[in-house]
Amino acid sequence: MSARGEITIRPIQPADDAAIAAIIRAVMPEFGAVGSGFAISDPEVDWMSRAYAAPRHAYFVVERDGVVRGGGGIAPLIGGDAGTCELRKMYFMPDVRGIGAGALLMSRCLDAARDAGFAQCYLETLTGMDAAQRLYERSGFRRIGGPMGATGHGGCNTFYLLEL
Repeated sequence: MSARGEITIRPIQPADDAAIAAIIRAVMPEFGAVGSGFAISDPEVDWMSRAYAAPRHAYFVVERDGVVRGGGGIAPLIGGDAGTCELRKMYFMPDVRGIGAGALLMSRCLDAARDAGFAQCYLETLTGMDAAQRLYERSGFRRIGGPMGATGHGGCNTFYLLEL
């Protein structure tokens, strides 16, 4: 086994919902992303497997040594055109940051977006989430000047777009 442990990425299952909700609620406050205007307040946080079972949606969990330690997914951009998806709720516990799990999950999410027929992928983030922004840029995302769609996440202040 490598120093990073055994990392696996798989589609979310109902049994993962509580673990993913706990991860989202643990990670977002690290970056000041609490309250209205942030994904932590979205009702789907408690039932991610059901929310991402819809057509053109996908959510994946990251396991380290068999324990769910992160996740992320894609879905149509609310208020956007049919060719644009949003990278959503991509969060990791500290023990799986910086070991390549983000790049693996990003690849899986972008493959799912292409398979669902999306032409571009949008995301919103915050100043201070520097490691995440480096991952986005390494993955080909370019920073754009303002928000797209109607996500309801007015607390976000940094926006990216990737042509798929």
